[in-house]
Amino acid sequence: MKKQLLSLCLSALLCNMIPAVSYASSDIALSDTAASGIAITNRAKSGIETTNAAPILPLSTLQKLQWQPISTHDTQTIILESTSQQLNDGHIQGAVATFALPANQGSLEITLNSLIKDKQVYSPNVLVFDEQLHPAAFYPSHYFRYQQPGIMSTDRLEGVLKLTPALGQQRIYLLIYTTRSDLQASTQMVDPAKAYAKGVGNSVPDIPDPIARHTETGTLTLKMQSESNAGNILIGQVFSSPAPKPVTIGSTQVSTSPIRTTPTDAPQSAAPVVKPVLNDTERYFNDAIKRAINNGDVDKALKLLDEAERLGSPTARETFIKVIKNKK
Repeated sequence: MKKQLLSLCLSALLCNMIPAVSYASSDIALSDTAASGIAITNRAKSGIETTNAAPILPLSTLQKLQWQPISTHDTQTIILESTSQQLNDGHIQGAVATFALPANQGSLEITLNSLIKDKQVYSPNVLVFDEQLHPAAFYPSHYFRYQQPGIMSTDRLEGVLKLTPALGQQRIYLLIYTTRSDLQASTQMVDPAKAYAKGVGNSVPDIPDPIARHTETGTLTLKMQSESNAGNILIGQVFSSPAPKPVTIGSTQVSTSPIRTTPTDAPQSAAPVVKPVLNDTERYFNDAIKRAINNGDVDKALKLLDEAERLGSPTARETFIKVIKNKK
């Protein structure tokens, strides 16, 4: 079992590979479809067939978009309206949001919310591109789940994206859009009276829940922070290899829970220069990586590798690969 795990880790670091994927939850699914895009066909609870696919967008189209830079530990509120950037290509329809994210500051955790207002909501899909605008990860609309309001939050669709940009990149890109099939769907909310009764332990009233209609416009909030978890989606290529296919994040089945139903280059701020680590620090990380692998703790070794490279170590990856090879 350990040999199989070590082989898997080694293959994730060598060439001729698609971006590495961390299985943060059991419903993450990969696609082996051709470069024409990822196509996953699902049949919703209503019996109507829907298709969730990573769209194929021409490079010329992507280059025309205005990518808004965003910094780590930053929160953006985006109001999508008729005057916002529009994209009507294939299944994509309506206003879109586009972001340029820093790719030289370690792993990123991005929380995207689409707020429900007046029983209307923008149902987001997210396509992530590497620095060369190659599609690397795809989050279909059903990945963003309905969340009930809290003390400091309102009804919303929410999803968390965990990304690790490959070394050598300055930025990666996020395209947020909705589709024609999303616009034919709706989101079932929870009536406030039900939520209150459940919260205080009273009998839940038998009343219908409100429905939020999906629209081409809406309000998004995007919060980004750097984080050291090595189990993220790798964006871009570590080594030279054929153009990768985007990875689809989320279940291959549309959620059938009662809370969601389906009826039918912008300027980038200068990044801090990472200085090479001191010899003693580099030796410490290399020795720690060796011990972790020899003890069978590959996850710890990966985290040490990630931290060492964030500090500027030029030999940590070489050490990791060499020890993994020797263990095979």
